[in-house]
Parts: sequence; structure tokens; C-alpha cells
Amino acid sequence: MSTISLNNYVGGELTMFSASQFTPVYNPSRGELIAQAPDSDAHEVDRAVQVAKKALPDWADTPVVERARVMFRFAHLLEENFEELARLVTREHGKTHEEAKGDIRRGIEMVELACHAPTLLMGQALDQVARGIDGRVERHPVGVCVGITPFNFPAMVPLWMFPVAIACGNTFILKPSPKVPLTPLRLAELLTEAGLPKGVFNVVLGGNQTVDALLTHPDVAAISFVGSTTVAKYIYETGTAHGKRVQAAGGAKNYMLVMPDADFDAATNQIMGAAFGCSGQRCMAGSIAVAVGKAGDPLLERLHDSATKMKVGPTDGNSAVDMGPVIDAAARDRILSYIDLGVKEGAKLNTDGRGIQPTDGAEGFFVGPTIFDQVAPQMQIARDEIFGPVLSVMRMEDLSEAIAQANQSQYGNGAVIFTRDGGAARTFARYANCGMIGVNVGVPAPMAIFPFTGWNQSFFGDLHIQGTEGFHFYTHNKVVLSRWPSPEDPGKRVLGW
Repeated sequence: MSTISLNNYVGGELTMFSASQFTPVYNPSRGELIAQAPDSDAHEVDRAVQVAKKALPDWADTPVVERARVMFRFAHLLEENFEELARLVTREHGKTHEEAKGDIRRGIEMVELACHAPTLLMGQALDQVARGIDGRVERHPVGVCVGITPFNFPAMVPLWMFPVAIACGNTFILKPSPKVPLTPLRLAELLTEAGLPKGVFNVVLGGNQTVDALLTHPDVAAISFVGSTTVAKYIYETGTAHGKRVQAAGGAKNYMLVMPDADFDAATNQIMGAAFGCSGQRCMAGSIAVAVGKAGDPLLERLHDSATKMKVGPTDGNSAVDMGPVIDAAARDRILSYIDLGVKEGAKLNTDGRGIQPTDGAEGFFVGPTIFDQVAPQMQIARDEIFGPVLSVMRMEDLSEAIAQANQSQYGNGAVIFTRDGGAARTFARYANCGMIGVNVGVPAPMAIFPFTGWNQSFFGDLHIQGTEGFHFYTHNKVVLSRWPSPEDPGKRVLGW
């Protein structure tokens, strides 16, 4: 199979340029090189920014109802091309077909939210705030916006950002992970087909030098980021130091508490999906299960039984599998090193995902579902975000101890409790120190209408992605006070008082 050389998408078309560095793009199911993503330098970044800057005035002046109509047409095209996009996600990422469809579906929900821009961008008004003076608040676009997105959701995470930003009247430059550039480039083509004017949306490929050029460019107004905590902190500090508005979502270590009164079969199904869905490569993955009281043995028995029955293999064929590969060889090797580390640290390896061999002999980047029991809080596998199919099980005496332990984590994305006790659920929801809570829900990732509210080291900034906070991030407030002298004496005679 031939390897595709990719280009940036700037000004409504693919733009060729000479690059000295490239990132390989693999089909993770086979370990085959399918494309090469060029690394854009500061010159290429500036070219994209200038195109976006030139397109900004006309787009910002476009009536919001017309901007929304573009989003309506874009949503329709995403539905029309749904299966093609899902196959593209599977090819370059390795998600199962169902996971890839979920990636696209959640992204479409954000486009649907952007279609509500005429309502969500309404300001506020109050007449006669002082004698003869009326006041109103308007929402205006911030300017040229940038999105820097990770590999784990090639469609959904970019769609968290640019539909809302564009509907608010901004222009946008997307810098996707160079490991998964094919899906974002196809989204750009569909946006152009939907009637978006040239230059309003652009895709720039690249790695660290590309990111730095975007972070420091004087004509970039706002930056959205999703990725690891280390990089999120760097993005936030560098972007804000250069006068930019920044929202930066980082990593996580999400706890799942299982109370003794829980429905163990239902909890097991939810935990399996949370821990091993998308091969554990998501910031909302459930990576620590806390068995409270007598919940430990029955929970471990069910988890081990379910894990050993999971079919792991390539996702690009016709065979049905429960879990696909991880993104590349480096990710596989890093995850395997954490499994080795967990054994050295003294955790009990309940289910070993090392050495997995798909039945069809595919030479992809595979790690099987892995479960550790008797994990202690001080172990590195309990503290680090592994970003792979590794589940650590801790055992705690009671709910208070379990909540206290979960709250020791530096992160703060999600936390989950499985119980039939409303009092326990309420206590957990109130005192768990994180932004998204699940009660008998394994992955409490909110729908598009709600913000994605990471706390602590899982988020840097003030306004979160998704929901009305997204619209607030991509707009400035402007307060207008007006005085218009009346041609006649106002007051009692006019009103009949």
C-alpha cells in the first residue's frame, strides 16, 4: 500500500510546502505506514494565520443566522458521510467501528449545539439604567482562534472547538495530532462543501515547533487544547504569557468506587467499558476501581472473567473485536513498561495483557486488558496516567476512606460511584474533588450542552470546553450605554401620569 504525503488545508484548499520533518501515520491494527504528516514551521504557521486574519472581518460581520446555516449544512454532510468518517477514524486510530461511530456522533452533537448560536449569543439589555440612558451587553468574536488536539479522538475533540468558535464569528486554525491527520483534513473539506468562506477554517499539520509558533504568534487571540497535563500546563503558561485567552484540558486518573450494595454485574459492565473502551486511551477512562468493604472479591471475580473473554484484534477488517490496538509502538511499549513496573511495585497481576496475539496474526500495536489487584496508593501505577488498558483495583474499608483517597489525586476530571444507596451517592457527589461525577454511570462525560468541567491539574483556564462556557470562551462582552435626548419633555405628560 502506497504512503500518502499530506498537506495543510489553508484558504479552502490543500497547500503544498516543503518540510524537513515528518510524523509517520500508521494503521495501528497492522503496524503499516499509511501517510506522512509534515511539520509546519513558523513561516507556514504565519501563512495560515494571515489567511485566517484576512477572512476575519467579513466573517465576523456575517449575520449569526447565516453562520448558523453553515453549521446546519455541515451537520447534514457529517450525517451523509458518517460511515466514511467512521472508517477513516478506525483506519488511522484503531478504534473499533462502534467506538469510531461514537467519536463522530459526539462530534455531531457539538455541531448541533453550534446551530443554536443565534439564541446562545443573545446579549442582555436594560433600558433606563440611569435617567435617559439605556444599557445592553453584546457578544463579539475574539479573533483568530487555534485548536490543538490529541490523537485519541480524531473527530470529536476538534469538533468540541471549531464549530462553536466559527458560529461565534471567529476564524480558526486547527493543529491536530500528526498521528491522526486524515479525519481532520476530511472535516475541513466538508466544511468548505457546506459553504464556509475560504480562510475561515484552516488545518496546519505539525509537532512541537508548529505549536510554539501558534502559541507565540501576535495575531492569534485564543487557544483551545486537549492533551496531557504536562503539555496543558505548558500551553496555558506560554499562551497566557503572550496575551492569549487559553483553555487547556489535561490528563486524569479517574476513580470508580464500588459499594458493597452495588449491582455487581451492572457495575462490572460499566467498569469494563470505562477501563478498556478505546483501549484505555481517553482522559475519562476509569483507571482505578476502589472496592469498598466486602465488594472486593465478588468484583474482582467478575472483572477477571469479563477481561479474559474480551476479543482483542485488528479493527480494520470484518471480524468483530471488543478492543483494538493502541496508537503506535511507542504507546504500546510505554504501557507494557507500566505493567512491568506494577509487578515490581508489588501489585497483584490479576489479568495480564502482555504478549497478546490476535488470531489473524495481525502485527499491530496490541496490549490486552490488564487488571492489577491490591494496588497501594503510593504505587506509581496508581498515580500516573498510563493512558492504556490497565485497571488498578484498590480496597478500602468505607466510603469516607475511599473518597479521601480519591481526593489525593492531582487530577480532577471524573469520579464514579456504584451503589443502591442514595445517601452514599449524594455524599460522594458532594465531596469528590473533581468536575464530573457519575452515579452508576461508568464514563460521566457530559453531552454537548454541558461543559466538560475538569478540575485541579486536569484543566488550566477559566472557561471550559462545551456548553455555554464554550460560547463565552470564544466571545468578548461589550457593554453599550446610550443616551438619546427626547425631542419633547418626557415623563408624566407622555405617559399620562
